[in-house]
Amino acid sequence: MRAFALVTAMCTAQVLGMLGVFAFPALLPYFIDLWDLSNSQAGWISGIYFAGYSIAVPVLTSLTDHVDARKIYLISCLIGIIANLGFAVFSQGFWSALIFRSLCGIGLAGTFIPGLKALLDRLEIRFLPRAVSFYTACFGLGMSISFYYAGVMFNWFGWEIVFFGAAAGCGLVLLLSMIVLDPMPMEKSEGSSTGILDVLDFRPVWQNYPARTYIIAYMCHMWEMFAARSWMVAFLTFAMTLQPVSTTFMVPTTIMAVAGVFGMAASILFGELAVKFGRRRIVSMVMAISCLLGLSIGFLSAIPYPVLVCLCISYTIFFQGDSAAIHAGVITAAAPDRRGATMALQSLAGFAAASLAPVAAGVVLDITGGGSNVISWGFTFGVMGAAALLGLVLLFKAQKTP
Repeated sequence: MRAFALVTAMCTAQVLGMLGVFAFPALLPYFIDLWDLSNSQAGWISGIYFAGYSIAVPVLTSLTDHVDARKIYLISCLIGIIANLGFAVFSQGFWSALIFRSLCGIGLAGTFIPGLKALLDRLEIRFLPRAVSFYTACFGLGMSISFYYAGVMFNWFGWEIVFFGAAAGCGLVLLLSMIVLDPMPMEKSEGSSTGILDVLDFRPVWQNYPARTYIIAYMCHMWEMFAARSWMVAFLTFAMTLQPVSTTFMVPTTIMAVAGVFGMAASILFGELAVKFGRRRIVSMVMAISCLLGLSIGFLSAIPYPVLVCLCISYTIFFQGDSAAIHAGVITAAAPDRRGATMALQSLAGFAAASLAPVAAGVVLDITGGGSNVISWGFTFGVMGAAALLGLVLLFKAQKTP
């Protein structure tokens, strides 16, 4: 029961702390008009969030091998509060938005994976695989709720309140985590060091072949997922202009929220199937289906809107569905005394890909017609599906490489 309560509390904290993660992509068409942004600039603002994450995560997560992850988690909650408040109060265009969204990404870097590390450090080994599945799946739930929350709050109160609410969510996380995470002293091995070079020494992690395989697969997964998440609302908004669509039928932000719930359930399901039938086999199957959907969905934007919505939900199920299995693959392959460093390298690699993917998609949109035609969106989603194809090829190659 204690393990159940702790996992439930940390999953709840993760979702609350993510209210602002996709607030900007959810309102992307509005911000493009408000600040007169190009698609490339909009992609940079979406991507800079994950660039900030990528810069901070190697240090913040690797430190959890040396200090209690609880300390890093609490400080990062404070950063999240400041960053979201700053965006609401001071953002007036491209450059100011870049600053505060990058700071928001730093806050996530100190809560997502360090939060998982703090959770795992306080659980018995027998609970770890399922805890990883539920916690990482709730990342998808947090993304979905972020989309839905941003859409509803924007319609009611305007965009500034969206980010004030996200700051309040980070404040609630701070209070909850202070209650449920008891301070835990770290056992230091003889000769251990917390110098910055030691903290960032990822060579032993990279030499761990099974962990390296799943880290590379995670990069492909994150590229596809965050490019799709960043541009799906804009894509559906474009599709609604091609045919008469009742506004009572699910609006794009709501669709993304519903899709994310399905994606979360799929992540848990495929995580369980991976334990039973083999992790690499299940991840490869999911990536193959995701690849086919990604390469085709953009070219289908003119089909009946309800059908397109179902395809977008299906695509979300598969581009999100391998998340828990890949996370579990990395963590189970990690050496116990380098679990934090392994998770840090995974996050660094994955979110570096995530930070570049929305930008790449925006550039493709700009050079193929600005997202004003079906072909433009077809090539843009092709960039996402190609990442799944690359992950599939690398996993297949890894099966044949000792």
